[in-house]
This record gives sequence, C-alpha cells and structure tokens, in this order.
Amino acid sequence: MSPSPNSGTGGALRIAVVGNPGNRRTALFADAVRAAGHPEPRVLAWRDVLRGRYAFAPGEFVRVDSPGEDAGVDRLLRGADDPARVEGTALWHRRFTAAVREVTEAARRAGAVPSADAGEIAVLFDKRRCHARLAAAGVPVPPAPDGPPVRGWDELKERLRAARMPRAFLKPAHGSSASGVVALATAGPGRVKATTSVETTADGRLFNSLRVREYRTEPEVAALVDALAPDGLHVERWLPKASLHGRAADLRVVVVAGRATHAVVRTSRHPMTNLHLGGTRGDLDTARAAIRAAGGDLGDVLATAEQAAACFPGTLCVGVDVLPATGWRRFAVGEVNAFGDLLPRLTGLPGSGAEGLDTYAAQVAAVPAAMERARREEHHHDAIV
Repeated sequence: MSPSPNSGTGGALRIAVVGNPGNRRTALFADAVRAAGHPEPRVLAWRDVLRGRYAFAPGEFVRVDSPGEDAGVDRLLRGADDPARVEGTALWHRRFTAAVREVTEAARRAGAVPSADAGEIAVLFDKRRCHARLAAAGVPVPPAPDGPPVRGWDELKERLRAARMPRAFLKPAHGSSASGVVALATAGPGRVKATTSVETTADGRLFNSLRVREYRTEPEVAALVDALAPDGLHVERWLPKASLHGRAADLRVVVVAGRATHAVVRTSRHPMTNLHLGGTRGDLDTARAAIRAAGGDLGDVLATAEQAAACFPGTLCVGVDVLPATGWRRFAVGEVNAFGDLLPRLTGLPGSGAEGLDTYAAQVAAVPAAMERARREEHHHDAIV
C-alpha cells in the first residue's frame, strides 16, 4: 500500500499557487492551507505568469493549478476569440506545456519544489501519449486502433472498419472537461450517430455547449470530425459502461502522493458522465455493493487508479477516471487528469489516510513528505554530479 498522504514532517509551509485568482480551485486550496494552520498561500496569476512576471522563493512549495475558467488566460493560450470555442487545443497544449516547463524550472532554480513534473503534464494533456504510457505499464485501457493520427472522417471510417470497431469515443487529444468529445456509433454505410456536447454553427465553427445532442447524418458527422481532426484526435473503443439505476456509471478516483484518497461515482443518461453535462453523483456504497455482487472489491478499483497514477510519479495529485464494464466485473482507465481534484465537499475514503479531509486538504497534508522527497532527490543528484 502506498504511504499515507498524512505522512511527513510538520511545521508551517510556505506555498505559492500558480492559478487564477478568484477561481474556485484556488479558493478551495487556500481554504485548505489556512485550515491546516499554514500562512496564506501566495497566488501568482496565470495571466502574469504567461507574460513572465513571476518569481519563487527558496523553500516554497509551488502548486501548479489549472489555467481554466478565465477568458483572458484562455485567449493567451489558444488565441481564441471565445472561450466556448472547441478549436485551438493544439496551440493551447504547446503554449501551456511550455509555460509549465518554464515555471517548474524556475521553481527548482530558486530552491522551491513544484507540485508537478513538466514532462508528465505534457503527457497528461495529450490523450494519445497518456493512453500509450498507461498501456505500456500494463494499466487496463480501452483498445485503440493502430496507425497515425486520423486526418478526417474518411480516414476514421477506414480505421474503425479495419479495427472492427463500430462504436468509438473520439477525444480531442489536448481537450479537457469533455470538450469536443464524441461518442460515435456506426452501423453500415450512411448509418451513424454521434453524441456530443459540440454545437456546430452554420459557418462550421465548433462551440462547447451544456446540452448533449446527437448528429445522425453522415454529412453532419463528417463535418464534425473534419473540424476536430486538425488539432489531433485520440480514438478508442467505446466500452459499454455498467449502470446504476438505469444510468451509465463510472468513477473518478483522486490519487494523492500515490494513494487513492477520494472516489466519486458519476452517473448519466448520456455516454459522457461529466457533472457539468448533466451527470450526477451516484452512491458509492451502491457501486461497492454492485462490485461485490459481481465477485470483486472496490479495493481493486482503487488499486487500478493507483497503478495509473504511478505512471506519473512526479505529479502530486491526479484524478483517474475508471470505467466499469457492464456487470461491474472488469475495469479500465479512461483518462488521467492533471487537474481532476475539483470535488467540493467530498471527504476521504476510510483507510486512505485522508478521512475527514477534502481533496485539497489531503494534498496540503501530503506536501511535507513531497518536499522532503524532493530534497533527498536533489541531494542524491548533487552527490552524483
């Protein structure tokens, strides 16, 4: 079993947060820092960081937080005129990962400890590379067709036909929060259905919507795929999910310092279970009972999430989406999210070491051990050099 996030040394922590001031993530993390008795964290706004206006102090822990939910920051990263636009994720990935690399390098030069590894963040925000890394480590993942990235609908049709994959999930390689995700079902020439939150305008632009819709004609689906493909698509088999009370279900498992600390069941009448798209929190005890009735144990699910998180040892916290197959007998990892900890009011699992703590408090508790580990690694590196 992985060490508890509560292990490590005590004492006041000095923490800097690279985030968006006023954002609920930043606010909840700051609440957790204060509740643990540490000084108010220093917030460095992404809008300033992206312009090179930042500095770190020796001994600080630097939390790299999501740059999302800020139109100005999104404009700097994607160059998009509207934050609801789907396109531009490839440019976003290049600029964001370059910024994270600069931030983490600057933190280390200053004698501070970053919460994430820049190389790992680059993989986490590339679903193709993340899927490949998980598969190489033996983590169960949905099968993906072989071959180079698809460049449009015609190539996708051929790839799916060759793989005998009539149902597939199409995910923008650098997307998040189900932006641009398409659940595609094909049933012979001209018979298609694409379920997605993407709204297509008359001039071909793509926008995120809070309403899940269906496209049922091949020209509509072809236009959608052709518009998504230039930014890169990850394609994987659409695995039928287990259900709770007639709704598709999966689990988001938060892993802090290598240990599964929090888990929530998400259910939906749509293939996408994201809460902002109409998904709802299900009952974990009901899911636990369903797993047990199928001959399994929730601990196996948590172990799978920890196995996935172990592929990213330099990142303090990840959110792992675990997909239960029909019947609750088998599980696969759908995604690993670098910023998958926004689960307000959810407290830690029994026996996790994070009982009574929310996801942010669990991370604050894990910081001393993370900093001590970073010091040991730095001393080891210096000794070798």
